[in-house]
Amino acid sequence: MSQISIKSPKHCAKHGLNVDKLYKKLFFAFSAFFTTLLSLILIVWLILRPAKPEFTLKEADIFQLSLSGPNLLNSSIQLTLLSKNPNQKVGIYYDDLQVYAAYKSQQITVDTTLPPFYQGHQDSNLLTASLVGTGLPVASSFNYEVGRDQTAGKLVLNLKVNGRIRWKVGTWVSGRYRINVNCLAVMALGPTLPTGPLSSREGAICSTTHFKQVKCGTSITASALNGVDKDLSSKNAIVFANRIEEETELHDGA
Repeated sequence: MSQISIKSPKHCAKHGLNVDKLYKKLFFAFSAFFTTLLSLILIVWLILRPAKPEFTLKEADIFQLSLSGPNLLNSSIQLTLLSKNPNQKVGIYYDDLQVYAAYKSQQITVDTTLPPFYQGHQDSNLLTASLVGTGLPVASSFNYEVGRDQTAGKLVLNLKVNGRIRWKVGTWVSGRYRINVNCLAVMALGPTLPTGPLSSREGAICSTTHFKQVKCGTSITASALNGVDKDLSSKNAIVFANRIEEETELHDGA
């Protein structure tokens, strides 16, 4: 004989009450989780202060800067840069660095690739590059602009570095960030060109910006990192990465 069970309205009401209690428990559990996560992000942010890499122009020498034909430039420049990682406990991987020289917003050498390297905590590296250009097209006003600089007694070049960097926090390594460095080289220039190279040894501080690469192809400003313990756990490293993205949004809003 089969047994038929019929639930009373009172039983159904009790079941619905239990479901409501379950939803409330889940809501409070998720609220507590996100509150804890936000608190952890805030604590990590207070510990980690963003600091971008620093570059200084140590020396720049122009060995050749002359027109070989109508609006065609030959150039030869040697430069030395000092790269410094100011972070106490964050390393930096430098990838795909391209160096070139510009004059009056015109590129006057081809891109020169620097070998990739890793920079430890508060380490410094000397970077040297030979920049050349053969038959590079320039504006028709190039010769006129150089003449004006001779009259003013100085020649100003922009020495630029573009590339990608990655941050290393403990065992965690970030995604790639675009980095842009601009150094001003100011060289004394008389009414006649000297037989030797034009040199700049002022130790000029370079401006440095870096941008997080986004899949959609846009660039958003991102802060760098600063100080974190070597034994930072993977979880904290992920939180730290999230903080970088939040810094990005803050900079964009500014």
